[in-house]
Amino acid sequence: MLRSKPYGLVLSDWNTQPMTGLELLKEVRADKRTRATPFVMVTAEAKAKAENVVAARQAGANNYVIKPFTLAVLKQKLTSVLGEI
Repeated sequence: MLRSKPYGLVLSDWNTQPMTGLELLKEVRADKRTRATPFVMVTAEAKAKAENVVAARQAGANNYVIKPFTLAVLKQKLTSVLGEI
């Protein structure tokens, strides 16, 4: 879908199928058509290990949100990536 038309943001859970959110992020960053698309990773608290956050940042995630989160936290994270919304 990301290759078929431009999107303004990818908000992806870490734990997805058939590929993980981290694998999706790496695919997005590897493709010249999508590499500039803002990408925010979402994960459950139990999966929010420091090494996962580091891996997502190193792979090119613009930000990281840990569930459960409030609307205020989500807005702050998205604002940091997209500017004032």
